[in-house]
Amino acid sequence: MTLLIQVATTWAMTGIIWFVQLVQYPGFARMDTASFPAFHAHHSSSISIIVAPLMIAEAISSVAFLWAPLRVQTPAQIWLGIGLIAFIWASTFLLQVPAHSQLGSGFDEGTWRMLVRTNWLRTLAWSARAGLVTYWLYRTLDAGTGLGV
Repeated sequence: MTLLIQVATTWAMTGIIWFVQLVQYPGFARMDTASFPAFHAHHSSSISIIVAPLMIAEAISSVAFLWAPLRVQTPAQIWLGIGLIAFIWASTFLLQVPAHSQLGSGFDEGTWRMLVRTNWLRTLAWSARAGLVTYWLYRTLDAGTGLGV
């Protein structure tokens, strides 16, 4: 079950972060100045409702592998997965959240550029996690069929 939670939450967040990076954040610069604060407030509250439960479930299920690892996982892979989550959370709370706080009072091009640039860190980290959990899923399914790797 833990693996399914990992696959579902990680791939959901990977899709969301790519959408945000390529569609949502570039759209910030296209908003008129007067409408931006309301748009940004809506974006921030709406996205939080979606991503907070996913991020929490992803983190908890990742740490759960320390007590109940899959047969196909190495300790280094488990720690890599946890490390990527720690990196994503650190980036979120040290870089993206402060940038969003600044943008909450109005569009600022410098802050927006920093947000877009630093969000690539999370985009790449979640993409790496997606590859890792997919590898675990493949190995788990493959081990069940006896086909070997």
